[in-house]
Amino acid sequence: MSRCTAPTYGHRTASGAAACPACSSRSYRSSYNSYPSYSSYSSTPSSSSGSSGSSSRSSSSRSSKARWSRAVSPVYYTQAEITALTPIRQTVENLVVTKPELRDVFLCHAWDDRQDAAKELHDLLVSNGVSVWFSEKDIGLGVPLMRAIDKGLANSRIGLVLVTPALLRRLPQEGIADKELSALLARDQLVPIVHNTTYEALRDVSPLLASRTGLSTAEETMKEVAAKLTELVAYEPENA
Repeated sequence: MSRCTAPTYGHRTASGAAACPACSSRSYRSSYNSYPSYSSYSSTPSSSSGSSGSSSRSSSSRSSKARWSRAVSPVYYTQAEITALTPIRQTVENLVVTKPELRDVFLCHAWDDRQDAAKELHDLLVSNGVSVWFSEKDIGLGVPLMRAIDKGLANSRIGLVLVTPALLRRLPQEGIADKELSALLARDQLVPIVHNTTYEALRDVSPLLASRTGLSTAEETMKEVAAKLTELVAYEPENA
């Protein structure tokens, strides 16, 4: 007696039903209705499809290596990140040659973040071998604050601005962070790092800074962001 081959062919197509020796003489419609439709196999539950889809798009968009990345580097970028960071990299390469004594980066942050996100980023960069001007480490007791900041800005190749909810609250008050940011915006040496907020929120406070594409911890960890910054400033001239 002929046996149904549904486990093999699935009967989800007319050819599958026709190929079955037991069911080929039956109506295709009746056998089709006995099994789940193809859509039930291909779709995923709505509760998980959003996050998995977003994660997939995020990881697939980071598929490019920067020209300054080493061949064995595990770090990948979006094309927007490479476009934004390329002029910064050119500044780094030029200043490493012309002013080798400068520090790698100046870290601009809100006072409220000095023991939190700013310290985390600072510590990650330093552990990667990056020299960082950081107010918590570089302003001693009795040193005039603004003078120390001016010297820090002048003696660093590029500036990092850690954009957090605390910074967004501070900027309208036109305090120290605002003065640091103004000095950095005047030069093509600025990388915004958006953390626990969005570019949309930044645009409401500082449209000029929001116009600069940088890096974000929305889809990457602070450690991964620090790895990109480390690659950005790591440069040794061939004739060094």
